[in-house]
Amino acid sequence: MDKQQIMNTAESVLMHTYGRFPMVLDHGEGLYLYETDGTKYLDFAAGIAVFALGYSNDNYKAALKDQVDKLLHTSNYYYNVPATVAAQRVCKASGMDRVFFTNSGAEAVEGAIKVARKLYYNKHGHADSTIIAMNHSFHGRTLGAVAVTGKAAYREPFEPLIGGVLFAEYNNLESVKALIDDRTAAIIMETVQGEGGIYPADKDFLQGVRKLCDDNDILLILDEIQCGMGRTGTMFAYEQYGVLPDVVTMAKALGCGVPVGAFAARGEAAEALVPGDHGSTYGGNPFACRAVETVFDEFERLAVVDNVKKVSVYLWDTLEAIRGEFSVITDHRGIGLMQGLEFSIPVGDIVKATMVEGCILIAAGSNVIRFIPPLVVTEAHVDEMAEKLRRAIRKVVG
Repeated sequence: MDKQQIMNTAESVLMHTYGRFPMVLDHGEGLYLYETDGTKYLDFAAGIAVFALGYSNDNYKAALKDQVDKLLHTSNYYYNVPATVAAQRVCKASGMDRVFFTNSGAEAVEGAIKVARKLYYNKHGHADSTIIAMNHSFHGRTLGAVAVTGKAAYREPFEPLIGGVLFAEYNNLESVKALIDDRTAAIIMETVQGEGGIYPADKDFLQGVRKLCDDNDILLILDEIQCGMGRTGTMFAYEQYGVLPDVVTMAKALGCGVPVGAFAARGEAAEALVPGDHGSTYGGNPFACRAVETVFDEFERLAVVDNVKKVSVYLWDTLEAIRGEFSVITDHRGIGLMQGLEFSIPVGDIVKATMVEGCILIAAGSNVIRFIPPLVVTEAHVDEMAEKLRRAIRKVVG
């Protein structure tokens, strides 16, 4: 089938849950993606912050091919080596005690919610706990994850959702305090809001939330599905705030393309779930966990976090220069290689125009373009992206 036939067929057989761009991607190399017709794109979206290592990393491919020849799946009735090694790596990097592997970020959030509610039940003997989440947050598309997502448009069509969820204002500590009572089991928040428009937590706010949790025997759940795994310049963004969560969720770059997520916990939260409380047929399978193990190996070999620290400064300076050139750009914010430009106009046409120029960018909301490239990006890639973006903006706004 040619490109148009593929798109037409896809539209006839796939559910219409995505507004896809008219491209049919075939393969990738480094930071570049190629369509079936050979069209080349510089990728500054990384599969929505997934492909930290870029495309076609030789060691990653070799490890997965080797695992295919050994064992793909066992179920969790038995032990396997990749899951054990991957769990060690996750716990060491995150500061947590135990980990549960899932198949996605949304499942990781579901598991974190269950940890909070089960621990509250263990302590109090009744199951009427509440969870405080943040307005403008995004935690996933499953019913539990949607229930703690702070956008009414995502929740309303699927109500009634799980109850007992209250919403505070991100970076407003007083709004969090006002919601705490003796039924509060946990506070869940993104360390850096992604879909909500690239908003990092203020240091005073996150440290204040941590203290509220300590003072009131509440779990702090940090969602690092998008901002974790080195993207902000540390393996987990909370490292830069001097706090440690009780539970952390992760996915995306954890597997660099293989569908895998995890929730990890420490202390009493790590012991809350017992046999029968939670499970997953595919979660923690040898193939996915070999991917996780190899990602950690490649992060070390390539000094990925050090590269993020270096190139993120260059990206910041470059985007600041672009901001100064166009009056439609009203703000620039972010941390590490998770940055956003806010516009006074919807950015959809600019994103499309940038793709025509040969660069993939994506939006965060209607008026923010986010920059979440593979973590092996170089300054030369930033320069190439910047020129394509400049041309696209000029095409749209003149």
